[in-house]
Amino acid sequence: MHAENRARRPRRTDRTRVRGILVAAALLGITGAGPALAEGSWTSHISGWGPGSESRRWADSDRDDVATTVTFQGCVTGNNDFKDADLQLYKDVFGPDKAYGHRSNHCDTSGWGDQSSGDYYFTLEAVRSGAKLWVDTVTTRY
Repeated sequence: MHAENRARRPRRTDRTRVRGILVAAALLGITGAGPALAEGSWTSHISGWGPGSESRRWADSDRDDVATTVTFQGCVTGNNDFKDADLQLYKDVFGPDKAYGHRSNHCDTSGWGDQSSGDYYFTLEAVRSGAKLWVDTVTTRY
C-alpha cells in the first residue's frame, strides 16, 4: 500500500520544477504584457495665441524611441476660417535655442521624430487665415 501511494505522488523535485515554471510564466505575464508607452505627455489648450507664442516646456529623457508630436483638436481663428498653423520645435540650450524645423498643423498631428534628451517647447510661427489661434485640446507626446 505504501508503494502505490509513492507511485501516484509526484516527486518533490517535479513539484519544485512545476512551481518554478508557473512563477516564471506569471512574471513574464506581468512584465511583458503591457503596451509600449510614450515616455511622457501633457495636455492643455490654446487661447488667443499669435505668432511668437510659446508652449510650456517639457523634459524628454530619451528613454524610448517615441517621436515628439503635437496634436491639435478643435481649432479656430478670430474670423473662424482656420486653415493651418505653422509650428516650430525648439530645444532649450545655452545660447540660441536649437530649432528642429517647421511643421504645418491642419488641426491634426505634427511630428518631429525621436529627439535626444533635453528640454523642449514649440512656438506658433504663423496662422493662416487669422491673426489669433484658439485650440480646444493640445496634446504633446515625447
